Amino acid sequence: MEEAQRQAAIAVARVLAGMNVSAALALVAGPVTHDDGRRRALVQELVYGTLRHWGMLDALVKLLARKPFTDEALHALIAVALYQLEHTRAPSFAIVDHAVNAASTLARPAAKALVNALLRRFLREQAALAARVRADPVARWSHPAWWIARVQREYPDDWRDILAAGNERPPLTLRANTRQVSRDVLLAQLHAAEIDARAVGAVGIVVQSPQPVVKLPGFADGLFSVQDAGAQLAAPLLQLHDGLRVLDACAAPGGKSTHIAELARAELVAIDESDARLARVRENFARLRLPMDSTDIVAADAGRPEGWWDGRAFDRILADVPCTASGVIRRHPDGKWLRRESDIAGFAQQQSRLLDALWPLLARGGRLLYATCSVFHAENEGQLESFTARHPDALREPLTFAADIAHRGGQLLPSLPGAGHNQDGFFYALLRKA
Repeated sequence: MEEAQRQAAIAVARVLAGMNVSAALALVAGPVTHDDGRRRALVQELVYGTLRHWGMLDALVKLLARKPFTDEALHALIAVALYQLEHTRAPSFAIVDHAVNAASTLARPAAKALVNALLRRFLREQAALAARVRADPVARWSHPAWWIARVQREYPDDWRDILAAGNERPPLTLRANTRQVSRDVLLAQLHAAEIDARAVGAVGIVVQSPQPVVKLPGFADGLFSVQDAGAQLAAPLLQLHDGLRVLDACAAPGGKSTHIAELARAELVAIDESDARLARVRENFARLRLPMDSTDIVAADAGRPEGWWDGRAFDRILADVPCTASGVIRRHPDGKWLRRESDIAGFAQQQSRLLDALWPLLARGGRLLYATCSVFHAENEGQLESFTARHPDALREPLTFAADIAHRGGQLLPSLPGAGHNQDGFFYALLRKA
């Protein structure tokens, strides 16, 4: 545990200095040992958990310490230990003892006494300290102040649930590959392997106790993909059938492209700027055993069609555009601490550019599905209002969702534990070309 705490503290400090969590975790990987997988899993759990609850943990560290730390990694180490004490079942004495030893190698031997004193004070005064810091909204909701204010303003009835959902662990959700197997058969296979799982949506399965996906029965045989329940709604909303020409304009890593291929035998063009990311698309098609004879995977900027479009119109376009990812922060908790409110305008501008470039590629009577994984109005309803004002031939089609899907219009609300349709926060708008 000591080495995991040390590595987690370094990774958290790097994220807070501006590095994304994947890069930070890659940099702290230590020498490979016989229990390397378990240690890496623990480091990831500590980093993600600490970042989810950073607002509260940071406030507690500052309250416990008499003066600010000059060593950000030591500050992060105490926060990691506090996360363990508050949110895990590890024995308190072990958490404290290992953190004290980690302080010596992370900072300096003299830091051991300080870390020991702060953590033991927390254990003595835990309830009172938590009550004091919860008066601060950033600590209470573990989101930046600007984020809290914006969600409050845009969702006056739902803001508490949206913020709380962002701090929850996300479920492991599968999408049955209906070209290979029915959802019911796949669910039965999981149950036969003593894996607790339940159905969600039309073809989804939630694995109740998340575990390495490669070890689940059927993974190697291409019987399923990993995809959030909210994301699984995208391809069906396109109203697909055989023979259509379909564009997935921002395709990597391929979850929605493969879903399109599972639902219809269409002529599919999958575009993404990153050829490296498109390798994942090709890998997913191969593992799922989906035919590639009518699929073209292209590394290009979807917003510059002159570089890749052959002039033939598309019947369907999926524009799953870059965004702040504010609706999926339970999966990417670094996002809420790395994003700045000024980023929203930049994403909105990029989204407008893509929509304006893609709209001429759509056939008359065709449909374009605009999608984001954001909950911010400027990227969603605000974006659609501006676009339809610029393009009078863009007619917005009504969307209907199942009763257990929490939504406000086309905005899917991120779910709290226990929701029947446990989903991330997505936005969908379906436009028909008049």
